[in-house]
Amino acid sequence: MEKHTVDPWAWGKNTNSVQAVEVKNVTGTLYCSGQVALDANGIPSEADMRSQLLQTIANLEHLISESGYDCKNIVRLNVYTTSTQEFFMTCLDVYVPFLQKHSIQQATTLLEVKGLFATLTVELEATVVK
Repeated sequence: MEKHTVDPWAWGKNTNSVQAVEVKNVTGTLYCSGQVALDANGIPSEADMRSQLLQTIANLEHLISESGYDCKNIVRLNVYTTSTQEFFMTCLDVYVPFLQKHSIQQATTLLEVKGLFATLTVELEATVVK
């Protein structure tokens, strides 16, 4: 797999993402459903957004690994949250290290939504290649 990122604007270096990702010679593509803070029994978290993001990331990492893929090959990562302000104020110290840990350079969209399932406040939806 060959991966080429495109980020033509200087401000892009501050977004923890890139504007576009081109991949060639892909041998597989994994389209992940949105992952949220559910425990092993499918019970949604009632914790704060930061705690939910920690569980959501752990669930996403587990799903990707169990599927035979690597997080470093995430090419698209969409973030859905019930509050972009709260996400920026309380979650960047969790989100950015996750990206750095796996050297992820992804196209991304951050969306504030009216609500998510049950008591959930953040959801991650990924596309991964190999």
